[in-house]
Amino acid sequence: MAEPRVPASSRRTLLACAGATCVAVLAGCTRYNSNNGGIDAGQPAQGSSPATASTRPGGSSAGSPALAKTDDIPVGGGKVLTGPKIVITQPKAGSFLAFTAVCTHAGCTVSDVTGGTINCPCHGSKFSIANGSVVNGPATSPLAPVSIKVRGTSIVQA
Repeated sequence: MAEPRVPASSRRTLLACAGATCVAVLAGCTRYNSNNGGIDAGQPAQGSSPATASTRPGGSSAGSPALAKTDDIPVGGGKVLTGPKIVITQPKAGSFLAFTAVCTHAGCTVSDVTGGTINCPCHGSKFSIANGSVVNGPATSPLAPVSIKVRGTSIVQA
C-alpha cells in the first residue's frame, strides 16, 4: 500500500507558517531580553543620580502626573505601582529610587517590597532596594532603573 502523497505546495505552506510563528515568538523574546523591563521611556542615562528633593512647592510638575507621594514610600522599603509597572524605593531617608517592576527572570510583575528587597512571587527572585541588583535568584540580571524626580511631596517620572 502506497503512502498518500502530500502536494509540495501544502508542505511549503506548512513550513512557511511554522517559520513565521517561530520568527514572531523569537521577536517577542528578543524584545523582552533587551532588559527594558516593559517600560518604553524614562530610563536614565548612565551615571545619572537618584532623584533629589526639589525646593519647588506643590505637587507634580506640569504634564507629569504623580506616581506616588513621598509619604507613601517607607524608609527601608518601597511600593509597587502595577499600572506603570514601576517600583519606588526609599533605601535611606530622603533618597528615592525607581526600577521596573518586571522581573528579569520570567517577566512577572514583582509583588512587594519587604526586608530590604523587591520580591517576585513567581520563582522567588529578590532584588536590592538600593540598586535593583539580584539578591536571590533565579534572576541573573538587575531590575532596570527608571528615572524619577521628587517635586515637593510628589514623585514623578522624569
